[in-house]
Amino acid sequence: MIEFRECPLYKLESGVADQMCPGRADRIRILGGGGGAEAPFAVGRVSPEYQRFVAGVRVGEARGHGGLTVFWLSGTGPGTPLHVATLEEARLRGDLAITERDRATVPELIVENRGKAYVLLLAGEILLGGKQNRVLSEDILLPPLSGPRNIGVYCVEQGRWAGGRKDFEVKGSFAAPGLRSRVMEKADQGKVWAEVDKYARSAQAPSPTRSYQEVYEKDDVKKHLDDVRRGIDHRAVPGTLGAAVFVEETLAGLDLFDDPGLFAREWPKLLGAYALDAYRRPRRSWWQERKLRGRLEGLLAGAAMTEGILRGNAGAGQLFEFRADGARGSALVFEGRVVHSAIL
Repeated sequence: MIEFRECPLYKLESGVADQMCPGRADRIRILGGGGGAEAPFAVGRVSPEYQRFVAGVRVGEARGHGGLTVFWLSGTGPGTPLHVATLEEARLRGDLAITERDRATVPELIVENRGKAYVLLLAGEILLGGKQNRVLSEDILLPPLSGPRNIGVYCVEQGRWAGGRKDFEVKGSFAAPGLRSRVMEKADQGKVWAEVDKYARSAQAPSPTRSYQEVYEKDDVKKHLDDVRRGIDHRAVPGTLGAAVFVEETLAGLDLFDDPGLFAREWPKLLGAYALDAYRRPRRSWWQERKLRGRLEGLLAGAAMTEGILRGNAGAGQLFEFRADGARGSALVFEGRVVHSAIL
C-alpha cells in the first residue's frame, strides 16, 4: 500500500481546480511484488547493480568554460549495450506518441511506444504543447510496443490551460538543475513554478503564460549555450559514461549511463540545461580542479554505499532513489544494468 498525502488545489485558467501532486506519497515499508506505475516499493534497500556500477566509475579529464567545469566520468559498462532510443529519436521516427488524457489533468499524460526499441524518457525532459507545457517527473524506460501508459509530469507553463491540440512536441529543452531537482524530489507544484519563475527572472525572459521554454528561446541564452558547447566541446572522450558539472565551486549535478553511445546522444541537451546555471556567471579565480575532483570522488564513494527506495514505475525495470552527501539521486536499473543515474 501507499499512503498518499492530501495535495493542494490550484485554480487553472479555465477556473477548474485540480490536484497537482504527481507521484507524491509517503513511502512506507510494504510486502508484495508487481510492476508498473502502481508497483510496490521497499525502503532501506540497496541496489547491488548500482553499487557495482558506481564503484567502477573513475573521474577523468576536466574541461571548463566561464563558471562551468565538467569532469568526464568513465567506467565499465555491461558489455552489449541495450538498444535504446532517446525521446527525440523516437519522436523523429514516429514511434512515440505523447498526448493529454481524454479528460486532461495537469499531473498525468499518456505515452505509447509503438516502435521496436526501448525508449528512455529522462526526468527533466520538457514536453511542449497540449493544454500546457510539462516536464517529466522521473526516468522511464518504455518497452517496445508498450501500449498506452500513464506518466507523471509537472506543469512548466502556469498561465495556460487551453489549446485544441492534444499531442506534444520536443525541442531538446531540459530542466535546469534547480528545476530538475524539484521535479526529482516530487515537490509540490508551487515549488516547481517558483523554480520556473527564478530561471525566467535570471534570464530576463518574461512570458505571458510564464512558460519555462521562453528561457531557451531568448537569443542571448541561445548564444550563451552555443558558447559553452564550443568552449567545452560536448563531444566527450570516447568511452565516457557520463559527466559531473560544477558551477563555480558548487556541484550542479552528474549524469551516468551504462552505454557511452547513449550518453553521447543525451549529453548535448544535458549540457545545455547545466549551462543555464552558469548564465552571466564568470569564472572565478579561486577555482581549483584538485579540490573539486576530491569532492566528486568522495561523493561517488558515498553513493556506492547508500541505501534508498526501490520501486517500479510506468516503464520497465526499477527506480533506485537515494541520498548521497545531501544530494538527491536516482538510478534506473533494468536487467542488471544501470541505464541512467543522476545526482543533483
